[in-house]
Amino acid sequence: QVQMVESGGGSVQPGGSLTVSCKVSGSMYNLCMGWFRQAQGREREGVAAIQTNNGATEYTDSVKGRFTVSRDHAKNTLYLQMNSLKPEDTAVYYCASYAQAWGVCTVRSTDYSTWGQGTQVTVSS
Repeated sequence: QVQMVESGGGSVQPGGSLTVSCKVSGSMYNLCMGWFRQAQGREREGVAAIQTNNGATEYTDSVKGRFTVSRDHAKNTLYLQMNSLKPEDTAVYYCASYAQAWGVCTVRSTDYSTWGQGTQVTVSS
């Protein structure tokens, strides 16, 4: 079972950009990996997912065109590049994974079995 550690969170002004990373221990092949977020007082929300073998991606509607999920097998790292950030993007961001060797991955949190500890992203002027 892989372990994951997020980093790269911080504070940014509205309209700004930020990239969060998720370092994975062990192989990143044959996995669905996703990014989720949880704002204070709200339920956890799926943001983006990627199938690590074929690179197929999935996004929730609120971040399409602004966020990009990617992976780097050489660095065993998952990324979420976030552009045009809005105050409503403020949340703790988590990476997660489940075993799947093909197809398109979901952004349903109940499908994911392994989670990182999270990193805070704050968008405020």
